Amino acid sequence: MAVDEPRAMRRRPSQERSRATVERILDAGRSVLLERGFEGASTNRIAAAAGVGPGTLYQYFPDKEAILERVVESAVDDLEARITRAFLGSLRAGDDAVRHHLEALLDALSAEADLVRVLAQEQPRTIGRRRVGFARRIDALVAGALIAEHQDASGVDAVAWMLVRTVEHVTISWVLEQPDVPREAIVDELTAMVGGYLRSRFG
Repeated sequence: MAVDEPRAMRRRPSQERSRATVERILDAGRSVLLERGFEGASTNRIAAAAGVGPGTLYQYFPDKEAILERVVESAVDDLEARITRAFLGSLRAGDDAVRHHLEALLDALSAEADLVRVLAQEQPRTIGRRRVGFARRIDALVAGALIAEHQDASGVDAVAWMLVRTVEHVTISWVLEQPDVPREAIVDELTAMVGGYLRSRFG
């Protein structure tokens, strides 16, 4: 499934002052998004939070979707990079390595907990498609890493899919639900699960 291209800006800022204005608008867009969600955000609210008039905002962005897509793209780029490193690192031999990278994954998700919550609850079409595409890329990376680590390609796609979806679901659920379960216990159980599963599957 193709991912929609982000909406283009009306005008690219070329001077330092205009770049600073765009940054203020994007910072305000993030604040409004986290406070009110996609539906509750509006160009008027974003402009007010940025301390600019709506006309100034429209010089650079055609609508609120263009602003919020830029906000989300920037945050998700960083989050995806951190998640990718954590997933791939967790496949290295030894429970200590698995534990270390599961901790890194929880750190990444916890650092963007408010954004993760908004995306999990609302997931507009563009971001929903991006999440699917990202999950598939992680599946392929994990499958490739498993083959490189264990030299055994039998059933590796299914193993990768199971690992990615299980770890993703547990870690995101823990961050969003904040259950009465200590983080250390979650890491202990996931480490045992991932390590035990890989050992039973690949020896």
